[in-house]
Order: sequence, then C-alpha cells, then structure tokens
Amino acid sequence: MALGNCLQVSSTTRVGSGIVQCHIHTFSSKEKLNLVSFNKGLKKSPLSFPSFGYSKTTSRKSIFVCQAREALNTVQVVTESSWDNLVVASENPVLVEFWAPWCGPCRMIAPVIDELAKEYSGKIGCFKLNTDDSPNIATKYGIRSIPTVLFFKNGEKKESVIGAVPKSTLSATIEKYVEQ
Repeated sequence: MALGNCLQVSSTTRVGSGIVQCHIHTFSSKEKLNLVSFNKGLKKSPLSFPSFGYSKTTSRKSIFVCQAREALNTVQVVTESSWDNLVVASENPVLVEFWAPWCGPCRMIAPVIDELAKEYSGKIGCFKLNTDDSPNIATKYGIRSIPTVLFFKNGEKKESVIGAVPKSTLSATIEKYVEQ
C-alpha cells in the first residue's frame, strides 16, 4: 500500500475574535515529518515542525490523525489482476471473501469480515473478491456458493467456510493460521 495519505495534519488558527482558519496538509511518504508541541509558557518542545509555527497574534492547535491503521484494517478489493500480488505472495495469512452485490447473505457477513479485519490488523490480510467481476479466480478455487471465505497461508489455500456463518466460526479458523 502506498503511504500517500498516511498522515494528515490539520491545524486550526484563531485570528482575532472568533475567526478560525483551517489548514490541512497530507504528507507523502517522501516528506520528513517533524512535530511541534508547545508547553505552558510558550516554550518550544524538542520536536519542531517549522511550517506550523507559533506567534503571539495567533495560536495554533494541530490535530494529528494517522489514517494508516484505517487503511490497513479495512477489507480491500482483490481482482484477477491483483490476486497474485495480494493473496498468493502475501507473507501473512490471508482471508478472502467471495461475494456478489446481489447476494443477501454476502451483505449479512460483510460487517463481520470488516470487524475481523480490524481485530486482526497486521496479522492477516482481508480481501473480498466479486465473483461477477473475477469469475476465473472463483472457478480456479471451485467456488460454487457464495458467500465463501477462503483462508490462505504462504500462497496456498488452507481452508474454506461456506455461508453466512457467525463471527466465532471465522475467528476460530483465523486463529489456526495466525502466529502467536
């Protein structure tokens, strides 16, 4: 994943009475990040961030929001063109949900897959593959019913769970493949 929108800094500036200006800067992976913090008495901390300085006429309060965790713990879409890079070549175990937009049980299990992606962030990769858009992958792995969740480790299919099953069923299966 590119780190293009990994960290976003939002700085609000109070100018005069009640006027607030907002400045937002998103850092690319090539930029160096220095943070600024002001202690009581307006002493500058050891951290510095020159573009968001302090003056007596304005006061700035910066809010740092790391969006990398949200990017990592969401279920990403995998297609036939990205399958090998995202699933087969993954160093972590991978969960792939095979689904279609018209499938009611698929919509029921989607929030469960989202929760698991957050809970196991950094330990497993969570992906979803639309069987209507990528029928060759579904055929290759013998998907005959959706939703079907496949588990991969070291690029090899290890296990499948068919249907809208409870979260506990999927969690127990994940635990088999996650290194403690």
